[in-house]
Amino acid sequence: MYESFFEMSRTPFTRNVPPEALYETQAMSDTLGRLMYVADKKLFAVVTSDPGCGKSTLLRKFDAMLPKDEYILLYLSDSKLTPKWFYKGLLEQLGMESGFYRGDAKRQLLKAIEIIQGVQKKRVVCVLDEAHLLDKEMLEEFRFMLNYHFDSESPMALVLCGQTELWESKLRLQRYTAIRQRIDMYCTLPPLNRAECDVYIDSHMKYAGCKQDVFTDNAIDKIYQISNGIPRMINRVCEKSLMYACQRQKRLIDDHMISFVAEHEMLANAIIEK
Repeated sequence: MYESFFEMSRTPFTRNVPPEALYETQAMSDTLGRLMYVADKKLFAVVTSDPGCGKSTLLRKFDAMLPKDEYILLYLSDSKLTPKWFYKGLLEQLGMESGFYRGDAKRQLLKAIEIIQGVQKKRVVCVLDEAHLLDKEMLEEFRFMLNYHFDSESPMALVLCGQTELWESKLRLQRYTAIRQRIDMYCTLPPLNRAECDVYIDSHMKYAGCKQDVFTDNAIDKIYQISNGIPRMINRVCEKSLMYACQRQKRLIDDHMISFVAEHEMLANAIIEK
């Protein structure tokens, strides 16, 4: 639709942009560096951010950065995850059938990881997304699992990734002190600042193959104001603005057009976000 009007070869603000083409803020770059260290040393990390601030982008980049001949990444995202299904899910990703009982499944997983490390010479990295939805039983299970070889080492690297409430409403509480003390790395992803918002939009437009300036400086000011620097909201405002400009046959998007789109076409999204 608007891609041909603006002479683009790709759609700029979609979720399936390749990891290597995704804009990387300094905060994201720092977090990726820390996660690589966590993977190498088999540590326990927690990553949080507000909704839409780039957790999924971070994990995609992290997965792409891990050398496949040195690491095996296991990924789970389940709001109703229980210890039994945790071990079952990881074993299935390793091509194994899980035992019926949780204890058996846990021993299977630890044995499989030992073989992977000893025979394949690879490290295992487990990433649990949407971890703010996990209950106390599941969070406690991580503590027991990481207590390996008389607490002298960890069987694998573990990364919990979730919304800010994972830390603020759960891990900071007294009842989670034992878990919190085992966390080796805690990282947060903040919203973009105004300068990063500008570069973010520009990088997506360049990825799409757009060779012209489409958004004015005032338009980017307005996008930043409306989105509060949240990448997901920046994507929505930009996409709808490009569609509106195409319909109006306008090749330049100014702040007035952004305001119109925000007022008339973003209402439903604003309600949903609240």
